[in-house]
Amino acid sequence: MKNIDALIKKATELKSEGLVEGQISEELNVSGETVTWLLTHADKTSPVPGPKDISVDWSMIGSSAYRMGHVSQALTNMIFEVLDINEQDADVVVGIALSGLPLASLVASYMGVDLAVYMPSKQMVSQGTRAHGNLSANFSDVKDKECVIVDDVITSGRTIEETVEYLYEHGAKSNAIAVLIDKKGVEQIAGVDVCSLLKVIRVN
Repeated sequence: MKNIDALIKKATELKSEGLVEGQISEELNVSGETVTWLLTHADKTSPVPGPKDISVDWSMIGSSAYRMGHVSQALTNMIFEVLDINEQDADVVVGIALSGLPLASLVASYMGVDLAVYMPSKQMVSQGTRAHGNLSANFSDVKDKECVIVDDVITSGRTIEETVEYLYEHGAKSNAIAVLIDKKGVEQIAGVDVCSLLKVIRVN
């Protein structure tokens, strides 16, 4: 219960700092539904049960450039394996902001390819209209490029699906998806192979 209390407190603090639910979801590595529950059904007497989710704290990796380097090398090795099996290549690593960027930057360096940065819609603040994700103009373009998508955690898979769709609509091909942790336990998302260092599989 102490861990749930800590999540509730952190979610409430982030909300009070002006973060939207998508940003809180990114910070806590939980689904949007879990953030909603933490913010609205935090009362211990609430009859509404919490969603089936797992909070991932990988800060012991993220706080150390040395550890990040080694984890990124392992991800790079897995990506090359997937690309080799499928007889594919990569021109660009697409990092998903925010937490996927340090990993993506290191992976791109190890692969010797360009780096693109995708800002997902859940990170956007919109006024009454549906927000749209986009690529940052400060990094590589993806048109006519073969891409590898890198993020930290797959929770529902919606952010990855959105990224694959965006790349397709902008003339790019997604050849692999690489993450630290796959909480959904999937082999593919939107027809693209997923490789993860850790895969969470629910038994119940």
